[in-house]
Amino acid sequence: MDLVKKYDQKAAALSISQYDPPRCFELAGKRFAFVLDTGEETGDAVLNFSDETTVEWSIRGDGTLKADQYECRKGDDRTYLVTYCIAGKTPRENHTWIIDKEQMLVTFLRCSLGENPYYPYLIESHWGFGYIKEEGKPHTDLRRHGFTTDPVGTAVKWTYGHRLATVHIYYDAHWYRITYPRSAVSEKNGTAAAGSSFNEEMSEVMKSMPGSDEPCYYVKIKEGMYLVSVTEQNMEKILNGKIGFRSNTLCFLDNWNRMYSVGRGFGTSTWDGEEKPIFVMIGKYASPEEADEHFFTDPNPYRV
Repeated sequence: MDLVKKYDQKAAALSISQYDPPRCFELAGKRFAFVLDTGEETGDAVLNFSDETTVEWSIRGDGTLKADQYECRKGDDRTYLVTYCIAGKTPRENHTWIIDKEQMLVTFLRCSLGENPYYPYLIESHWGFGYIKEEGKPHTDLRRHGFTTDPVGTAVKWTYGHRLATVHIYYDAHWYRITYPRSAVSEKNGTAAAGSSFNEEMSEVMKSMPGSDEPCYYVKIKEGMYLVSVTEQNMEKILNGKIGFRSNTLCFLDNWNRMYSVGRGFGTSTWDGEEKPIFVMIGKYASPEEADEHFFTDPNPYRV
């Protein structure tokens, strides 16, 4: 029996979630109180993990607990990525938390649709940074997770599945670019080679764009660990749903000490005119990739 042939199609159908690690249930039964004192999203916050799938939460000192279904993945032994979408909320909204028990710090990312009257599917990102409250113990450390330029100058191949890989170019403090591994690009015309339908499709998309540049946030969590969040805003503005994906935002908790990452994707698809929510968990592995110098030096076509 050839197991590769037997399972190839089934695994490939998982697309960007093929290497998503198993769910983490370690937070079930635990309650966290946060002080978000830095950034745009400030105020007291609570996450109460009532069981393995449900979290009760409040933000900005509201105090009223709401319940939603959550996903949890680990970036390392003591750092957790927790994410959920608010059920029944229109326009849709996603909350993602990085709970850093090693330093007793927290990062909050709120992503919402519907803020831009010209592009209703466009997703905006709002950030808050703070610490985990401990009963009877004041938090005296003034350091917080925060925005950084550390990843700038990096080109890395991220592998999401046995057929799916892309190259990220972190060339600017607020932007990134995406391309394909050289092994997956046809020498004849520079497009994605056969064998990866996703790469072929995205290659065609890129031809109709001035550039693959999209806004990006880099947040340092600790030495060797960064939260990277990218949002397909220019693709939404220019293509306006021509490929069915609408301004998806992806955030990744990248562990450079081990060269792997966990993350989530949030957005909307409108394939065949039918609107469907996107909320997917992601795993990926890093490896070195040589990138032509122009990826780091080409001007950004979306800013003056």
